Formats: sequence, structure tokens, C-alpha cells
Amino acid sequence: MMPGQRAGFELDARLEADSEPLMWLGLCELRIMNDRRWPWLMLVPQRPGVEEIHDMTPLDQAMLTFECNTVAHALKRATGCAKINTGALGNIVRQLHIHVIARNEGDPGWPGPVWGHGMREPYTRADLHGLCEKVRAALQ
Repeated sequence: MMPGQRAGFELDARLEADSEPLMWLGLCELRIMNDRRWPWLMLVPQRPGVEEIHDMTPLDQAMLTFECNTVAHALKRATGCAKINTGALGNIVRQLHIHVIARNEGDPGWPGPVWGHGMREPYTRADLHGLCEKVRAALQ
């Protein structure tokens, strides 16, 4: 169990397979998607059985908004991107998770969505570590 993880919470196996843990924020575990085409972070609220934002308590909703905004600012600082895309779809993985993605004109799929565009391109360990360190530094 990750430090700070709530009893009874279990990360969906698909989210775990597609991403790496980055850090604990408070309400959410921050993860990085292992796809080097886009700097792509994901916040997963540590609440068992929650599928939608409106399933959360008002206090958790406020904390989620704060953490999403903090991560979006940090990702923009860390990457210098032109645009941040934020979304919670949940059509395939029902467990609530929020995507925060750095986008630039000319990136794969621009200006369309990242979902369903081509094949995932995993990071090298060194590149993944480097982006994680930039994001951590921008969060401080």
C-alpha cells in the first residue's frame, strides 16, 4: 500500500499497468502515464468505490479541484506546453481518475484528443525519471 493510501482502496489494474506512481498529494495519488508522446499525469482520489466527482463529499470535491489545479500549473511550468487538457472520462475504467495532459501544436493528434490516437510509446526509464523530477520540482 502506498503511503497515505486509504484502507479499502485498490487501484484499478488497467491504471496501474498504464502508469507509474509519482507522488502522494493528500487526497490523490499522482501518477504519470507511460506514453512519451505527451507529458500526461493522472490523479486518482483514494476513495473506494468512487466513480464520479459528484459521488464524493463536498470537502473531497474541493480538495480534488485544488489538487487538479496545482498539478496543471506544475505540468505547464515543467513542460512549457501551450495548452493543458484536463478530463475525467471513465467510460472504460470506471474508477474515478483525472487526466492532466500537456499539449502543443504539432504534437501527435493535435488538435484532437489523445485517446485512441496511435499506439502508446513507452518512456525510457531515464526519460521517465527526468520528467518525474521536473514535475516534482514544479510542485514545490
